[in-house]
Amino acid sequence: MDNPPRQSSITWSQPPSLPEHATPLPHPARYGHASTNRLRGCLGIVGLFVLIAVVAAVASGGDDNDSASTTKPAATQGSAKQDQPEEEPAKKEQKKEPVTVTAKKTDFKKSILAQGDDYTSVKVTITNNSKDDIDVNPLYVTITDTDGSKHTAELGVDEDQLDTVKLAPGEDVTGTITGKGAFDAKYVTYTDGLIGDSVRGDVS
Repeated sequence: MDNPPRQSSITWSQPPSLPEHATPLPHPARYGHASTNRLRGCLGIVGLFVLIAVVAAVASGGDDNDSASTTKPAATQGSAKQDQPEEEPAKKEQKKEPVTVTAKKTDFKKSILAQGDDYTSVKVTITNNSKDDIDVNPLYVTITDTDGSKHTAELGVDEDQLDTVKLAPGEDVTGTITGKGAFDAKYVTYTDGLIGDSVRGDVS
């Protein structure tokens, strides 16, 4: 009779089981992946702080530049104003009259037409400052004495009598105006064309 097959006496050992309270070790692949994620998270937080610090520095630097740019010109302007001398008020230009008359006492120079020596002469200068021609005539000039009496010109009695002329702009003429009698002349009055404007000149 055939012998029945023999059972193998080899006993396969089972891996030891962990106690119930023991925590299994993480899988190597999973452990490495978690570490990488944590590292990336830390780097992200650090980068965020660095970015915030850079933005704050730029903002503060911009404010400083702005304040410096606004204050420096003000200081420069202030120093410039202090260095510059104060402007003198503009001098008012003296307005010239269209016609000016000056007069002063002079000796009477008797001409052949004079009847005696009882005359008073005044040397008169008339200047045309206007833009138009003016007429000058001894009859256009009178003498007022210190008593307020007015004396008209006696024609031809003084050798230096004022000429009858037409004065262009910028021209002047000088001559004597002679009144009858002895008196103390105070001022003379010139009237352009007898009926024009009158200009007075004090006798010096």
